[in-house]
Amino acid sequence: MSNVRGQMSNVILVTGAAGFIGFHTARRLLDGGVGVVGIDNFNDSYDVSLKEARAKILSEYPSFEMHRGDIEDRARLHTVFQASRFDRICHLAARAGVRESLLKPEEYVRSNMLGFITLLEEARASGIRDIVYASTSAVYGDTNPMPLREDMRTDSPSSLYAATKKANEEIAYTYHHLYGMRFTGLRFFTVYGPFGRPDMALFLFTKNILEDRPIPVFGEGKMRRDFTYIDDIVDGVIASLEKSFPYEIINLGRGASVALEDFIPCIERCIGRRGKWEYAPMQPGDVRETHADISRARRLLRYEPKVSIEEGVRRFIEWYKEYYRI
Repeated sequence: MSNVRGQMSNVILVTGAAGFIGFHTARRLLDGGVGVVGIDNFNDSYDVSLKEARAKILSEYPSFEMHRGDIEDRARLHTVFQASRFDRICHLAARAGVRESLLKPEEYVRSNMLGFITLLEEARASGIRDIVYASTSAVYGDTNPMPLREDMRTDSPSSLYAATKKANEEIAYTYHHLYGMRFTGLRFFTVYGPFGRPDMALFLFTKNILEDRPIPVFGEGKMRRDFTYIDDIVDGVIASLEKSFPYEIINLGRGASVALEDFIPCIERCIGRRGKWEYAPMQPGDVRETHADISRARRLLRYEPKVSIEEGVRRFIEWYKEYYRI
């Protein structure tokens, strides 16, 4: 990325900075000469050591500072806003995962919805107007035709996770309408790559194949996903931070749909080993297919995904073997 100073704030608050997308976004900003203030609660929704490893890499940058705490804790958040100076927010903190949201609904509502409102209230009180935030392809539910466009219906979410993210889009519009705050909501489509979440498909499949354990193939392998490499996603996030739209919702995906029964053989080729497939039905909250229409992202952000599935999977597996010393 070219140096972005002068195109955006010199310092940006990144919530969820020790998370998957937050870490990669923060590192890209830092590499581009932009200071980053991070906040993360380092919760145990998955291996905390992975979050600590991401934070350690970021801590090596002199223009990075990390605060530990929950964004729904108004007093803690107020301390962060008082201690650091920034005039733009990249909100990536959330409890993620469709299936987990069905098991811990209160945690998802508290983190994703109360946390978002708490952040907006603190931003409003501090005079911060520009916010880029993470939404999800899950808001489209399972009823729309493909590819999925931003103007399609999103009032039939298939999971509580999707419902919390849809609520955030409505909350953002309300704050835009009432207070003139400026929002760009990014609907991410199945992001994968190095330092990814262990509960995501590529991570889980890779781990099980390498450990010679069965891999669960949900939806009988027919489910399709718009798998999007992390570097392409971060391109879209950075482009959004360089803009200041009054209120926008934008898809960020690769713009293509791949069936699990085609995705898994790609992993097997990169590893050089066949996996033990165990077919299973679709799980509650899952959708049959995601496929992003990215024409709006192309028009507004000059967004153009570059990393193929084969290349992205290869990069992930190289990272996985190095990180876990296999």
